[in-house]
Amino acid sequence: MKRKLFKSMLAASAVAMVCACGDDSTLDKATDPVGNNPGTGVVDNPISSSEATPASSNAVPGSSGSVNPGSSGTVNPGSSANPNDPTSSAAVMLSSGSVIPGSSADVVPEISSSSVNTEPELDEKGFPTIDSYGPPPAEYTKDISATAPRGWNTRYWDACKPHCSWYAESENDKTRASMSSNEAYLSTFGTARNCNIHDVEVPTFTLGNVSKSWFGYEGTNSACTKVKEKGVFTCTDMAPIAVNDTLSYAYVAGTADSKCGKCYHLQYDGHFANEMENNPPKATHKALKGKHLVVMASNIGGDVAGGNDKLPAGQFDLMVPGGGVGAFDALSTQVNKGAGFNWGAGFGGFLTECQKNTNCGTEGSLDCYQTCVKDMCDAAFADAGLPNLLRGCHWFADWYMAADNPTYYIEEVECPQYLIDHYSSRINTTNETNIKKLEDWSTVKEGDVLDTLHCWKAGEAPPEEGWVNPSAGCDVK
Repeated sequence: MKRKLFKSMLAASAVAMVCACGDDSTLDKATDPVGNNPGTGVVDNPISSSEATPASSNAVPGSSGSVNPGSSGTVNPGSSANPNDPTSSAAVMLSSGSVIPGSSADVVPEISSSSVNTEPELDEKGFPTIDSYGPPPAEYTKDISATAPRGWNTRYWDACKPHCSWYAESENDKTRASMSSNEAYLSTFGTARNCNIHDVEVPTFTLGNVSKSWFGYEGTNSACTKVKEKGVFTCTDMAPIAVNDTLSYAYVAGTADSKCGKCYHLQYDGHFANEMENNPPKATHKALKGKHLVVMASNIGGDVAGGNDKLPAGQFDLMVPGGGVGAFDALSTQVNKGAGFNWGAGFGGFLTECQKNTNCGTEGSLDCYQTCVKDMCDAAFADAGLPNLLRGCHWFADWYMAADNPTYYIEEVECPQYLIDHYSSRINTTNETNIKKLEDWSTVKEGDVLDTLHCWKAGEAPPEEGWVNPSAGCDVK
């Protein structure tokens, strides 16, 4: 028997005691570089988002500079403005508007009493629209310049499966969602959503190739590996979005000591990372001054630089379409523009290309940079059928003022419900699942069905003749 997609979501909690019956001890293992360790109960794919940068003499100071193929959120190693400058992912709603029972929260996101709508207006993916959340908390726009440390942004959008879409493979991994218990899994909002090439949300992990003697889970493969279009990507609605003229929400890759699911308030100060007396802030940095951005960590990377004397808070690599495809580039697979298309600088994206190859140059006007970037956005995304990518790319030019590596004051804050909703997997709502592994996730479409597996613990399996597929150790339902 097959179930519709939302029923497969429910299955993870509804049949946990029957189907997801692996012992807790099977959920810990050391990293396996080939991504398959059937003796331990979990499978690791080393290609996670935002974990390394290509070696470069121009890498951000403090970066390891090491390469991990398939990583997302790499450090942008060289601003065209200065060759030595660094340039550079609650309540869960289904598409029907209902809430998954047993999810990380069974409640509709809190809507301010001042909101006109009694029920939130939903977008085409079943999420409340940004206006449905009501006025943002005052703490997101308060002045923190007197007390907060400073850091800086780089930028990227490689479209790889986010680092935080992988669960923690052992208790030594403190950055990602723990599988030790359901409470621990949900304490950091579970695993980050990931989508297939059609931007349809698909599982972050499934049952692996189980047998009668082995039971374990496996992360869905990143499109930044050799599987490419068959794998999974960053969901496009994780692109930045403006709340109003002075506040926006976005996702970032944090430093190696960051943690998935944490949120931060950034207040831009009108300066940039490698500012010097003979290289003062540009019009873009000055135009961004005083704006506020609340970000959520959906990627973690050893390549993202820690703090220094000048900027002790370190670096956040901002996820923004057109920000640079990085070292591994799943974006050109998802948005296939053909050979020779100009995706901009691999590290720095459209803005760096505008600084290098147009009349704007390194000392261009705000208007010149904004126009150039938006022209490149339109060429890349206007006909791609993925409107969030175009929206996020234009956001960089219009709201973010095309600012190159701007600096900010930073403090940790409670996460906005909007960011939680778009972060938390709506399918893997617990630390257990009975969803069957697929080799090709590109075949899944909205409202499609997902196969599930009915499994038994070792020693509790029915007689051999009772197994529909003895070699797999599970009965496909």
